[in-house]
Amino acid sequence: MKITFLTPGTGSYYCGACMRDNVLAKELYRQGEDAAILPMYLPLVLDEEALPGLEDTPIFFGGINIFLQQKIPLFRKAPVWLHRSLNSAGLLRWAARHSHMTSAREHGEMTLEMLDVEASCFRGELDKLIDWLKREEPDVICLSTALQAGMAEELKAKLEARIVLFFQGEDTFLDSLAEPYRSRCWERLAQRLSASDALVAPSRYYADFMSERLGLAPGSIRVIANGLHLDSYGKADQGGPLAVGYLARMCRVKGLEQLVDAYIFLKKELDHGETRLKIAGAMTEGDKPLVTQMQDRLDRAGLGSSVDWRPNLDHHEKVNFLRSLSVFSVPATYPEAFGLYLIEAMACGVPVVQPRSAAFPEIIEATGGGLCTSPGNTEALARTWHELLQDDARREKIGRMGRVNTLEKYEAKVMSEKFLALTRELTGAGSAGTDGST
Repeated sequence: MKITFLTPGTGSYYCGACMRDNVLAKELYRQGEDAAILPMYLPLVLDEEALPGLEDTPIFFGGINIFLQQKIPLFRKAPVWLHRSLNSAGLLRWAARHSHMTSAREHGEMTLEMLDVEASCFRGELDKLIDWLKREEPDVICLSTALQAGMAEELKAKLEARIVLFFQGEDTFLDSLAEPYRSRCWERLAQRLSASDALVAPSRYYADFMSERLGLAPGSIRVIANGLHLDSYGKADQGGPLAVGYLARMCRVKGLEQLVDAYIFLKKELDHGETRLKIAGAMTEGDKPLVTQMQDRLDRAGLGSSVDWRPNLDHHEKVNFLRSLSVFSVPATYPEAFGLYLIEAMACGVPVVQPRSAAFPEIIEATGGGLCTSPGNTEALARTWHELLQDDARREKIGRMGRVNTLEKYEAKVMSEKFLALTRELTGAGSAGTDGST
């Protein structure tokens, strides 16, 4: 079976959807399926080896090209060589580092046009993508985010392929748009979902959440949990100094401020004099002001020297970082659809402490690898850390249970088997469950 993923890249930082698509495509390829990834907008940033052939695949709907086509109608008739030169990976990575400068209005206009892409100024870009796919003849096309739903109808009509549409975090982006684009994009997204043959979310929480937001019938969105290749995630060294860790983008919505405030409470009020805070993850140009603000807050509390900052780690560095932790938290403040960082931490045997919200309780219940606290309550977060840091036996037991169940339930092979069951059902090559999950 030929399976092609249309995957929007970030150009400058890791993203869960990119990692999921690459891991899934590689696992399908390993199992003998004909899998391919077509990057869109910006280059993919991956922390493990890319799917074979990805580096030779052009970028479609290149971010600079579509920005200029939206702003300068005459540019749509520019020579082909100019469009190609603006799609170079190096240039697009440079643009990605400055993407935080794009206004909310421009995001809204572009999102709405992509949801009506066949009638938009980007029609020429869609035709280029379809011409490429006609040569590839995929049986299944995977749209990495529901924000690509506007392409589904045209892709089905021109290619006769089955369309699988993934949900992962679209609500946060759509809710950030300025009106009237926020309401119009939500409305148009709901209208365009029917062209896809299957809708998939990474958690039951997010499937139910988006079904309600979009007015879909219960069970309309199937659940296939995200997975990773976990063989390189070794068990944590619990004999080292105590440390609370964070691994995610260093931004406000991931809870960086709450993390810092909870650590200050842990040190000042709960007397954890030797416990360190270790912060790692993507840090873009747009994230630097918040990071500087948090560093100043820690310095004022006299704790700056107790905190390690490790931005933009590669895979090997990331695994070693996780193995050095005693407890892990990313106290995200928005409805997180999944949270691959939990899987990575638990695969290393590190207990996690998360808000009792979004997909976190679902993952922790499935693994037994952590505890939940009251959302937005930094004192409760710190006190839960305190309980675990004071109890070596309990911490080791939770970490061991989390590691065993994570390796069993969230390995890439598990994700790929559920995905293949779905695609075989869609293409008539097999059957899968009909109860809203696979």
